[in-house]
Formats: sequence, C-alpha cells, structure tokens
Amino acid sequence: MRKLRAGKHLGCVAVLMTSCTATPSSAPDISASTEAAPSWTTVWFEDFNGDTLDRSRWTPEESCWGGGNNERQCYTDRPANIEVSDGILKLKARKEEFTAAVNHPNNKTEALVTQQYTSGKISTHKSAAWKYGKFSARMKLPAGQGTWPAFWMMPVDAKYGPWPLSGELDIMEAVNLGTPCPDCPTGVEVRTSGAAHFGDREPDNTYLFSKTSGLEPGSPAEEWRVYALEWGEGRLQWMVDGKVFMRLIADDWYTAAPQAEGRDFAPFDQPFYIMLNLAVGGNLAEKSNSGGFDPASFPAELQVDWVKVETCDGDEATGLACLDDQEWTGTPMGPWEVQAR
Repeated sequence: MRKLRAGKHLGCVAVLMTSCTATPSSAPDISASTEAAPSWTTVWFEDFNGDTLDRSRWTPEESCWGGGNNERQCYTDRPANIEVSDGILKLKARKEEFTAAVNHPNNKTEALVTQQYTSGKISTHKSAAWKYGKFSARMKLPAGQGTWPAFWMMPVDAKYGPWPLSGELDIMEAVNLGTPCPDCPTGVEVRTSGAAHFGDREPDNTYLFSKTSGLEPGSPAEEWRVYALEWGEGRLQWMVDGKVFMRLIADDWYTAAPQAEGRDFAPFDQPFYIMLNLAVGGNLAEKSNSGGFDPASFPAELQVDWVKVETCDGDEATGLACLDDQEWTGTPMGPWEVQAR
C-alpha cells in the first residue's frame, strides 16, 4: 500500500506571445498576437425548468438495499420522492413503510425488503459521463439528525474493478446539519465535506476527506451554496462558493487493481457520472454529532437549483490549465483519524 500524503500541484499559467518590429525613423510599430488562455466552458447544464424530470438525462434509482451503509430508505421513482417544480429539483425523504426489490447494483435479485422511509436518488449513469472537468451544483441542504444529502460521482465502466478499486468522488456530503456539535466552532453542525474513495477491496479500502471550516456565516440548510469539484490529470480539488477546502494529487491515492500497473493517475483517470441523493440515516449520519437517529428530522428535502459540467477549453486532454490555483494549506484526513464512517 502506498503511503498517503497531501500535496500541491503546479497551477495554470496563461501564455502571452508578442512579436515586435521597429523602424529607426519612427516610434516602434508593435504588433501583438495573444493566444487565448484556456478557460472553463460549459458542456452540460441542467436548470430543472419545467415540471418533470428530464429522463433523457437523469435516471431515478429504485432500490431498498441501504446503499451499503445501513441506510433506512427505499429509493423510489415517484413524485412523492422526486419532484421538479418552480425551477428546482426536490429529492424528498418521507416516513412511510415501503416494500420493494432490494435491487443491489451487483445482485439484481427479485427479493423484497421493507423499509420505514422513502427518498429520491438520480444519476446520469445511462446518459453522460466525463473525464476531467469542473462539476458544480447550487443546492440548499436539509437539516436534522439522520439526514445525509450527497452530490457525488462514480466510474461509468468500473475499469479497475468493483468498489473502491475504480474509485468514488464525493463532491458534497452533509450529515445532521443544525444539530449540536461539540467539535464545531459554533457548537452547531454547519460543515459539509468532500472525499475520495480508493484502495483495495473491502476491508482494505480507504479514503481521504476534508470538511469546511464551519466558520462561514449562515448554514447550508438555510441558504443556497455552490458545491464544486475541479478535476484534472493527477489533481482533484473541492470547493464551496469558489473557496478550496481540500486538494489531492496523484501521490495521495492509489488502486490495488493489477490492470492499473503503469497508470500514474488511476483510478481517477476514467469517465465518471453524476449522482444526487438524500439518504435517511446510515452509518455516517448515525455515528456523527449526537449519534443515533431522530425521526423528527423527517420529512426532509434536498433542493437543487442547477447542475453544471465544464471542460477546459484549450486543455481538454488534462484539464490542468483551468484549475484554480488558490492557496490551500490544510491536510486531508483519513479513516484512521475519525471514528465515524
């Protein structure tokens, strides 16, 4: 297993090319040609206009398997759990008994299971995936012990094998917003987090993550914020409202997949698709903050104003020329440093 360490990657540089000619009898006649610097260009945008989900872009998940984290919901393809109205996607978690197929992604059996909550989850798995770019969404998050909204990405082809050999990128996760938090600067949970999952098959899987400072004014449950991941060749960085709160480079991650031999950036060198969901309870939420599960947190709602994908026009091959090079001096955390998750 490679030693994990945090680091920084060189930033992007704009190149200015100027040619000059001069005559001895007059002021210099300067002609300049400027090569445009690479920049982010929107290639996919969803603003959730209309009154129905665009099924050419998004596929709802229908499952009751608990997401691998002992979550309490069944995901359904119903307006009760997935609503588009007033230009907003609303993924709604509700307390209601529901029986449906387990529908585990690796085991599509017809076995039924009954859960006490329902919720919504959608993805671009069947329609779109990208390698490198900037992935962002403007969202307002739910509050309450047991709420767990997420904006994340998974590999469309799992080239290096089953989870986490092919990686996972969590752009935004939040648990238990608004609840008492002894470790938080204000004493109340207002932090969100980002993470990268990688390594070997369970139980030898690992991850790196970081949380926002918790010093920002207001709460993600009370105001709209933009959550983003900038991803280039060998570099990942997580942002909230344009401020970087975690950065990783290729030396920080690895995959044990033998087919990754000689691939310096694996597993984060393949196309990934987008997911949005609102989980009910589960390991992370129920082991964090005050612990446990509060039924009074539901119904709850994850609201999404828009989702945007940008690629680096002028550096499509690596995306590095467009990455924000603002200073970040933090250190990502791993599973050996926390009890939850």
